[in-house]
Amino acid sequence: MYIYGKNPVMEALKANHNIERLFLSNNYNDLDKIKAITKKHPIEIVRLTNDELSKKFGNNHQGIVAEIKEYGYTDLDELLKSCVQKENVALAILDGLEDPHNLGAIMRTADATGLDGIIIPKNRSVSLNATAAKVSTGAIEYVKVCQVTSLVQTIDKLKKAGFWIIGLDMEGATAYQDQDYSGKIAIVIGSEGFGISRLVKENCDFKVKIPMIGHVTSLNASVSASIIFYEILRNRQKN
Repeated sequence: MYIYGKNPVMEALKANHNIERLFLSNNYNDLDKIKAITKKHPIEIVRLTNDELSKKFGNNHQGIVAEIKEYGYTDLDELLKSCVQKENVALAILDGLEDPHNLGAIMRTADATGLDGIIIPKNRSVSLNATAAKVSTGAIEYVKVCQVTSLVQTIDKLKKAGFWIIGLDMEGATAYQDQDYSGKIAIVIGSEGFGISRLVKENCDFKVKIPMIGHVTSLNASVSASIIFYEILRNRQKN
């Protein structure tokens, strides 16, 4: 897998992700910083012209590309184990998202707001890839992402672990600002086209909505996630 762009690659270097090679343009100007970071972990550096980089990787490389091993997922049991002693835990469940740009943007906001993790299904869903890494601007190195076989079974497991399940739904009975976000919660965010799937929605304990007074009927999933993540942060800081 290849990731490209200054921020994603630099964060991968800082996090000591499994980088196998770096491709740099001949006029890349942060070589000293890279050498300082990789001093303890030597990495092969390949110098190319900008034209050669663009021909090999496309035009959005910003002069730096990293060849890495594929991103791994966090085991759900390990994530829950790490949350046992915490009074407040917030997870996001992404139901039916297929655009890696959305996943990358959601990871970026999740990192900014201190979310504890993200859960995605294995089938018919977005996954951790180079596009998600690029859009996350490095957050992919820090946000725990679990990939599960069944969201319904996972929700049941979360409930047994003491979580409340809150679905973000335009037909929800409660405005998102009025919901209690204390304790252990998991926020379900559906796809733009179809929202939350029926069985997942039926297993939500609460359903909240983001009021809309304009002409469009839905928000981009990453925008909705940003609104709700910051409301969780605000709510918990207030309390």
